[in-house]
Amino acid sequence: MTDIEIARNIQLEKIVKVVEKFGITEDDLNLYGKYKAKISENFIKKVHNKKDGKLILVTAINPTPLGEGKTTVAIGLSDALNKIGKNSVLALREPSLGPVFGIKGGATGGGYAQIAPMEDINLHFTGDIHAITSANNLLSAIIDNHIYFGNKLRFKKVVWKRCLDLNDRALREVEIGLSKEKNMIPRHDGFDISVASEIMAIFCLAENIEDLERRLGNILVGYNEDDEPIYAKDLKAEGALTVLLKDAINPNIVQTLEHNLAIVHGGPFANIAHGCNSIIATKLALKLGDYVVTEAGFGADLGAEKFVNIKCRKAGLNPSVAVCVATLKALKYHGGAKQENCSDENLEALEKGIDNLIRHINNIKYKYGLNPIVAINKYKNDTEKELKFLENKLSEIDVDLSFVEVWEKGGDGAIDLAKKIVELSEKQNKIKFIYEDDESIKEKIEKVAKEVYGAEGVEYIENSEQEIENIEKMGYGKYPVCIAKTQYSFSDDAKNLLCNEPFKIKVKEVIVKNGAEFIVVKTGKIFTMPGLPKIPSAESIKVDKNGNIIGIF
Repeated sequence: MTDIEIARNIQLEKIVKVVEKFGITEDDLNLYGKYKAKISENFIKKVHNKKDGKLILVTAINPTPLGEGKTTVAIGLSDALNKIGKNSVLALREPSLGPVFGIKGGATGGGYAQIAPMEDINLHFTGDIHAITSANNLLSAIIDNHIYFGNKLRFKKVVWKRCLDLNDRALREVEIGLSKEKNMIPRHDGFDISVASEIMAIFCLAENIEDLERRLGNILVGYNEDDEPIYAKDLKAEGALTVLLKDAINPNIVQTLEHNLAIVHGGPFANIAHGCNSIIATKLALKLGDYVVTEAGFGADLGAEKFVNIKCRKAGLNPSVAVCVATLKALKYHGGAKQENCSDENLEALEKGIDNLIRHINNIKYKYGLNPIVAINKYKNDTEKELKFLENKLSEIDVDLSFVEVWEKGGDGAIDLAKKIVELSEKQNKIKFIYEDDESIKEKIEKVAKEVYGAEGVEYIENSEQEIENIEKMGYGKYPVCIAKTQYSFSDDAKNLLCNEPFKIKVKEVIVKNGAEFIVVKTGKIFTMPGLPKIPSAESIKVDKNGNIIGIF
C-alpha cells in the first residue's frame, strides 16, 4: 500500500480525545474539523511554569535522491517512546506546497510512521503558510503604494520581494509596474518561495505575538536616497501584518497513526532559511512531554547547525540527544555508487560513504556538543554483511547505532532506538556554538565553513565583501549567520559528494534579515525560489472517482 492508503485505512481519534491526557480541553482549542486544531495562547500561558522535558533532535546525513526518511524516523521514534511508557510529543515543521508538488510529493512521514490527516497537512492545513504569503505580499503592496503616492520616505532601492508557496523558477526575476499608469515606476523585482520569506523565519523565531509584531516592524525593506535603511515600521505596516498572522501564530496539533500528539507549526527551508519549526511550538511541546522529538531540515551541516547556532541560541534550548538518520543505500551513493546500483551489496562504496556519516557525527558530538546516535532506516535488501560492517565501523569511534523499521512496523520498529535514547539522554551534555555573537560576520562565516563543512577557506565574490561591510556599519554584525548552501554536499557544489579534495565556499551575496535577526549568506548556485523537476509529483496527484486525493506519498 502507498503512504496515503495506509493513512486512510487507520481510524483517527478525535483531536480532543488525543489531548485529554495533557489537560487540554475543547475550550483550549480552535478546532479545524475533527482531527486538527490550534492551541490557544491562554493555554500556552497556563503551562508556562511547568518543568521542561528532554529535547531530542533528529537530523541526517546529506540527503540523496534515494531518500533517508528523517521525518519518518522522528515520527516512529516518538511513537516508540510512548510504547515504552514515556510521555513523548512530536514538534515538526509544516510541509510547503512547493516540494509536495515538486520532488518530494509529501512530507508527513511514511508507511506506519506518519502524522495525520496527511492530505490536509501536506496541502492547505490550517492556512498558516497562506497567511504568511499574504502578510509578505501585503508588505510589498504597501511599499509600492507608498512610492506611487509620492514616495515620502524617498525610496531609492526596494529589497523586499514578493513570495509564493510553489516552485516556479520563472518568477525568480521579474519586472513590475508595467501598467503605464501615471506615477507607476517600473522596476526589477523577484519572488521567493514563501518558506524562504523573512516573515516565515520571524514566525518561527518569535516568542509570542508581541515579539512577532516587534520583529515585523524591524524588517528592512529598502534604502532611501541617502542610502539609509527603511523599515516596515516606517510604513506603519507591522500592525496589519500581525493581524494577518494573529491566528496562524498559535501552534497546530494533529496526531500520529498511533494516536500520539504531534505539534506541527512553521516550515522554513534549511538550505535557504533556518530549517526549524517554531520556537513557540517547541517550547509548548517541552511543557507537555517528558521527551520531545523534533527535527531540523536536510543534513546536520545545514539544519542541525542552524538549529544550534540560531534557534537554540535565541530560545535557550539544550537538546539531550541528536539522532543522525541514514540508509545503507544513501551511504553507498555518497561513496560513489550509481543510483540504480545502490541496492546492491557494495562494501567499497559503503566504506567511502561512511565518511559522510562520520563527518556529521563528529560535528554533532564535538562541534555542537550533543550526544549522538545513528539510526539506520533498514530496507529488506540490506545485507547482514553490510549492516555488520557499518556496526563495526561505528563501534570503532564509540557511537551508538540502532536499526529502525518504522515504515513497516510503526513505533514497534524503533523500540531499540527509543530505549537507547532514554539511556543516552541521561548523559550530561552542554550545547556548543560554532561562533560568538561579538565575532565579525566574516569570522562567523569562516568558522562554519571550516569547522562544520571542512572547507579550507571562503572566497568572497561579486559584491559580498561590500555587503558585509555595510551590514556591520549599520550595527547588525552581532546577528548569527544563516548560510544558504546546497543540501547535497558539505561543499557548495551539489555534485561534490565525497569532498575529499580541498575546496572553498564561494559567498556571492550577504543580506541582513533584521526582523528575523540573522544574516543570510548565499553561496554557490543556491536559489530562494526553487524550480520543479523534469517530472514533478504534480503529474501524479489527483482526485479519484470517489473524491479521494491520490498521488501524495
